[in-house]
Order: sequence, then structure tokens, then C-alpha cells
Amino acid sequence: MNTENWTRVCVLDDIPPQGSRVLAWRGGDIALFRTHDDQVFALLDRCPHKGGPLSQGMVHGRAVACPLHGWNIDLASGEALAPDAGCARRFAARLENDEVWLAL
Repeated sequence: MNTENWTRVCVLDDIPPQGSRVLAWRGGDIALFRTHDDQVFALLDRCPHKGGPLSQGMVHGRAVACPLHGWNIDLASGEALAPDAGCARRFAARLENDEVWLAL
């Protein structure tokens, strides 16, 4: 387990299915994503390409498409999908009794 502190940030229903919610954090906004099968992921809300707000992108499967230039970012790793290259900062997230927890 991560040595960082786990913090309860919201409940699952606060994040729309196949959508996102933004959490203000001292290091920059964090985008919380919910997949169609209720998996939860967290990335810094900045595309590695030009800094576009990933939270405003479309969630498809386990990826999000940046709204600025269409880069696809893997939600689990933060890595841009080929042919693009780059990585958004990822935060460990877990779902426990319909509560979303992040390691911050």
C-alpha cells in the first residue's frame, strides 16, 4: 500500500457514469473519472500534450479523450495511447462502500 495518506473525497454517485468530477487540490486540480462499470481513477487535470482539462474530455472504456486535441489517455496509468506519447500524473484511487478515496 502507498505510504501516502488516504483521503475520502466523495461518494461514487458524485461522479457521473462515464464522466468526471474535479477536486481542487494544492498541487493542481485532480480529475476523478468513473467508468461504465463503476471503476474510479484519478489524474491531474492536465493533458500531457498542451495542458487541456482532461475532466472535460469524453470517457470511453478505460480512457479519456482530451477535449483540445483528442489525445487518448489511459485512466489506469495516465499514459497517452499510441501514437501519442506522454503521461498525466496519476493518483491511487480506491472505492470502498461507495466512497471514493485518494492517496494524496
